[in-house]
Amino acid sequence: MTAKPTPSRLRQAFLPTLILVAVLGLIGLGLYLFTSEAVHWPSFFSMMAFYCLIFLAGAYAATLKQGEGTEGFLLAGRQLPLWLAIFTMSATWIGGGYINGTAEYTASNGLVWVQAPWGYALSLIIGGLLFARRMRRYRFQTMLDPLEQRFGKRVAALLFLPALSGEIFWTAAILTALGTTFGTIVGLDTPTAIILSAFITIAYTALGGLWSVALTDFIQLILLLGGLFLILPFAMEQAGGWDAAWAAYSQKHGAAASLLPSREALGSYYWNWWDYAIFLTLGGIPWQVYFQRVLASKDERTAVRLSIFAGFICLVAAIPPVLAGIAGSVADWAALGVPPPPDAASTLPWVIRYLTPPWVGLIGLGAIAAAVMSSADSSILSASSMAGWNVYRPLVKPDIRPAKLAWLIQRIVWIVGIAATLLALNIGSVYELWFLCSDFVFCLLLPPLVCALFDPKANTYGAIAGFIVAFTLRFGGGDPTLGLPVLLPYPMVEDGLVLFPFRTLAMLSGLAAIMIVSRLTQRWNPAKRLEAAS
Repeated sequence: MTAKPTPSRLRQAFLPTLILVAVLGLIGLGLYLFTSEAVHWPSFFSMMAFYCLIFLAGAYAATLKQGEGTEGFLLAGRQLPLWLAIFTMSATWIGGGYINGTAEYTASNGLVWVQAPWGYALSLIIGGLLFARRMRRYRFQTMLDPLEQRFGKRVAALLFLPALSGEIFWTAAILTALGTTFGTIVGLDTPTAIILSAFITIAYTALGGLWSVALTDFIQLILLLGGLFLILPFAMEQAGGWDAAWAAYSQKHGAAASLLPSREALGSYYWNWWDYAIFLTLGGIPWQVYFQRVLASKDERTAVRLSIFAGFICLVAAIPPVLAGIAGSVADWAALGVPPPPDAASTLPWVIRYLTPPWVGLIGLGAIAAAVMSSADSSILSASSMAGWNVYRPLVKPDIRPAKLAWLIQRIVWIVGIAATLLALNIGSVYELWFLCSDFVFCLLLPPLVCALFDPKANTYGAIAGFIVAFTLRFGGGDPTLGLPVLLPYPMVEDGLVLFPFRTLAMLSGLAAIMIVSRLTQRWNPAKRLEAAS
């Protein structure tokens, strides 16, 4: 059970919150002196009040930490009840990239390319059915623990790199989503909005660890779902009603207006679509941000159930941004007296600002802010957990005390958060970066994780061989988001883009390499067994 509220706990939470209020007041004064004409002050102060509420909840949760050291900070003492675990799992996946990116691709590419919502929802369900029970049974601290046990601490440190990249890219994508929305509705420039939101998120995450993240996720998910569903009737009315909007959308996008893939809708991109579908569905599993909640749950049954329930909630949460994307795609912006969205990534902010009344738009902004903060805090904590537990502890100071390691991870939270913020200030499409997150972990992390958990013959040599094979095949296909050219002679290349399903090929080849090389090298490198933590 969590600790009961007491006056002393509330005082501990109010002190850092009052400091935050003073800081935000000074920021508001500075903005008033230099940008008073651009900022919509009622919206700005409403958002600052929301931020202070979230920070207060996070600061209070920090006083509820169960146990000292890393288990209390990283896993909430393994005492997350089912209801809170479902809320924090759902809120983690339903981030700014999920909301803004879904609206972006609905408006620009058609429903057929809106794959991430159902792909990630399926990944949660599959993860719950196949992975959650086994991971929770061994009482690991992080997702990399089975890799460290089976393949050694240096291989685990190597595999930390794609895991870290995925978490930082994910955080950057959702901070960018908030910056775009914040700037559109409040009138604040995007860099300032990103920095302000990131600072508050990093601060309460470092303060309380998973308890702070979980409790704030509970508040954020309620506001997120309520705010998103609230904007729908107003947006649809401005778009001419559902029937008119859907008819115009179907005419505009043709066969691509359907969720189901077809040769007519996809053309030469048909196999590319399936490549994306597979890596989004399976690439959503090997994430520390997912397994952190699985490992923090009270027992194995809770770990399975929270994954499945969260998957269904993610599907429901995709409905509002899809409908908002349809409304934004077909709305007659000229008749409304406003310019159309400057780019597809601005679709949802434009819908919230111009297709809803001001008070509804303000609540919608709060929903986006809640979505971003609920995912950003989780990703920052997850990356910091692996950096401290699976890299610093085994490679630098194996005898470090748990309390000291928890203190170190709190500092790493700031480093990871600042790195993600800097990246967010220099990226374009939210959806593309969101895709890239799963791309890395799908190709490079899924094969060794599967083998570590389910293949008793897998060894260190096999893990290294699998990583090299998967890395070569994946990055040999290039990446337009990162500006990487195509290096391998893959078929089906159009305009520098490989349409052949090379991501799935890279993952399967890496998986096969681990299994084959491990069996060929058993004499020199016998496989190690998994052991439950004490």
